[in-house]
This record gives sequence, C-alpha cells and structure tokens, in this order.
Amino acid sequence: CKSPSPRQNMPVRYFIMKSSNLQNIDISQEKGIWSTTPSNERKLNGAFWESSVVYLIFSVQGSGCFQGFARMGSAIGCEKSQDWGSAGFGGVFKVDWIRKESIPFQFAHHLLNPWNDSKKVQ
Repeated sequence: CKSPSPRQNMPVRYFIMKSSNLQNIDISQEKGIWSTTPSNERKLNGAFWESSVVYLIFSVQGSGCFQGFARMGSAIGCEKSQDWGSAGFGGVFKVDWIRKESIPFQFAHHLLNPWNDSKKVQ
C-alpha cells in the first residue's frame, strides 16, 4: 500500500529527451540514471519539484524512433558521472524506466504539442 504523494494534486509534466547516441540510452537503462546539459537542469528540476510526476520520453537524434520512456526519480544533483564521457553534461539524476522499446515516430503522429505551434511530437 503506497501512501499518497504530497504532490498528487499537481500537474504531470512530459519532456522529450534527445540523445546524440544509443549508447547513452543503454547506459541509462542499465544504471537507472541520466544526465543532461546544464541549460536543461533548471527546467527539469523545477518540473520535478512542482509536478506530481515528470515523464521523460527518450529519442536518439536521427533515429526516427522513441527508445522508451521513464519517470524522473530524483532532482538533479551536483554529482557528475563519467559514464557518458562528456564534459558538457551536468549533474546526474535517477530515472525509473517504464518501457524500453523502440517506438517509431509514426505511431505518435496523432500527438501534437500545443506549446510548439501544434507540431507533431517526435
């Protein structure tokens, strides 16, 4: 039996997380962590604290697919990870993978983003 979240009446947020390569997605799925650029950290941390849940939908640039989706499991900390081998990433945070599967964009063409001129989500 789970106790109700103290943020249960708050909105749910969704973010598309683009990765430059599939290896980063594989590392994330194996270790349950993610890291993003410092410019994204404030937006994600704000969403984590002001939402009941934050879903992250992952896609490798140029793949034409989503590689799965996860729930943001912690705020982004100061600790960095060497797993990605890039100095351009910020702190690490926990992600709980819900689905690890390649899903072609064509299956989501009915989803439109009202905050991006109602363009397709991909």
